[in-house]
Amino acid sequence: MTTREEEPGRGFTVVDRRAGADAGQQAKEAPPAASPRPREEPALDAGEPLPPADFAGFVLSLATSALYHMGFVGDPEGDQPAPEPDFPLARQTIDTLEMLQLKTRGNLDSEEGRLLEGVLYELHLRYVEVSR
Repeated sequence: MTTREEEPGRGFTVVDRRAGADAGQQAKEAPPAASPRPREEPALDAGEPLPPADFAGFVLSLATSALYHMGFVGDPEGDQPAPEPDFPLARQTIDTLEMLQLKTRGNLDSEEGRLLEGVLYELHLRYVEVSR
């Protein structure tokens, strides 16, 4: 038995440390795993860079997702009309925003806190409106 055995396609070395293993043979190294391709950053139209990620953008993105799942907005890129409401997905997105509000309590500046509170207020009103 050899001290080290190659496991094909894994990119790591298996070492046999049992008593009586032949320690005199050289180890076989598995080839290193191929490095992943670098991720290409998507760009806005006309080659404009994406805006920086910030808390307000994240909250507004989730709010837009909730509005989409409630059927208030369509796909702006595909000029698609608003889809049929998917209330469980809308509720989950609103719940995510509520969890974010709870977990960030005391850590937001006043503007961020007002934004999150206002977004949740509007989403609750619209959810009640469409789910009747």
